Amino acid sequence: MMNWKLLILLMLTVGYLYRMILHIIQYHSANNPTPANVADVYDGETYQRWKSYNGEKCRLSIFSLIVSYVLMLVLLCTNAYAAFSALFPSNIYMQLIAVLLFQTVLSAVIDLGFNYAETMVIEGKYGFNRSTLRTFAVDQIRSLILELLISIGLVCILAALHGAMGDWMILLFTAVIFCFTMIISFLYPIFSRMSNKFVPLEDGELKERLMGLLTKHGYHVKAIEVMDASRRTTKLNAYFTGFGKMKTIVLYDNLINAMSTDEICAVFSHELGHGLHKDVLKMQIMNLGNMLVMATLVWLAVREPLLHTAFGFDGVNYGFAYVLLNIGLGLIQPLTGMLIGAYSRFAEFRADRQAAEEGYGAALVTGLKKLAKENFADLSPSRVIVVLEYSHPPLSARIDALESIAKE
Repeated sequence: MMNWKLLILLMLTVGYLYRMILHIIQYHSANNPTPANVADVYDGETYQRWKSYNGEKCRLSIFSLIVSYVLMLVLLCTNAYAAFSALFPSNIYMQLIAVLLFQTVLSAVIDLGFNYAETMVIEGKYGFNRSTLRTFAVDQIRSLILELLISIGLVCILAALHGAMGDWMILLFTAVIFCFTMIISFLYPIFSRMSNKFVPLEDGELKERLMGLLTKHGYHVKAIEVMDASRRTTKLNAYFTGFGKMKTIVLYDNLINAMSTDEICAVFSHELGHGLHKDVLKMQIMNLGNMLVMATLVWLAVREPLLHTAFGFDGVNYGFAYVLLNIGLGLIQPLTGMLIGAYSRFAEFRADRQAAEEGYGAALVTGLKKLAKENFADLSPSRVIVVLEYSHPPLSARIDALESIAKE
C-alpha cells in the first residue's frame, strides 16, 4: 500500500532542495569573472557593493527557505491542517476555507519578517527602497486580502465543478483558471492604481517621438503613462499592460529621470517589439499549457481520498488539495518554467532587434547598462541559473547580439 504521507513529504523536500541549490549557485556566481563588454557598468566600489547586496539577498532567501521548509514539515507531520479545520463546521466549503485561511495567514505572518528584512532593511540599506513603513504595511495587508479572496474563490469553484462533473472537471477547471488569469490581466491596471499614481506622459519631444514610433507601425495604445514608482523604489522599468484597445504603455518616473530621450525611445522600441510580435498573447497561450498541468495536479489531488486521510482528514478537503498543488508545483514548475523561460529569452532578443532596426541599437546598449546598474543586476550569472530561471538573457549576451546586428 502506498505511503502517501511519506511521498508528499519527499516531494516537499525535493522541491525545497532544488530552490536551495539554485540560491547557493547564485550566491557563488558572484565570483564569476565579469564579461568585458559589461565591465564598465560598475566601478570597483559599486561592484563590491553589488557583491555585498547579492550576498545578503541570497543568504536571506536561503534562511527563508529553511524556515518555510521546517514550518511546512511540522504542519504536515502533525496533521495541523486537519486539526484546525476540525474547529469549523463540516460543510465542504467551510472546511476548505478553514485550511486556506490557516495556510495563507500563517504563511503571511512568517513571510512578513522576511519581506520586511528584504524591502525595508536590505533594499533600504543599498538605496533602492523608498517605501515608508505605512506604505509597506498597507501593501502587505492588501496582498494578504487579495491572496485570500483569489484562493478561496478558485478553490470554491473547483469544489463545485468536481461535485457536479467528477473527473471531467479537469478541462473546465483549466478553462476557468485561464479565464481568471485573463481577467486579472485586464484588471491589473486597476489594481496598480490602488497602489500608485499614473499620469499621462507630458507633451514634448519625447512624447512626439514615441507616438511617431507607434504611428509608423500602425500600432495603437490607449495611453502612454508615467507611474510614480519612485515612491517605493529607485529601480527602473517600463512595460505593456492590458489587451486590445485597452493596451497601455507604462514608464517608471525613475526611467524618465535617469535616461536620455534616445535611451527611453530605445527601451520603448523594445517594448513595441513585444507588442508587434504579440509576445504577451503567445506567453498567455503557453501559460494555458502550464495551467493544464496545474489542473491535472489538482485533479490528482482531489480524486484520491487517501492523500487527505494520511494527513488527518476524514476525506477529501479541497483546501488541502490547494496545499498539495503547491507542493507538486515545486517539482513541475522548474520543467515548465524552463520551457517558457527559453521562449521568453528568445522574445527579448527579438525585441532588442526591433529597437536596433529603429536606429536605437547603440542607445539601447547604454540604456540597458543604466538599467543594469540602477537595478543592481548580476553581470555574470551562472549558465545553470540562466537556463532554469531567467526570463531575460544576461546583459552581456544582449549586447553581443546588438553588436552583431550592427555589423549586419
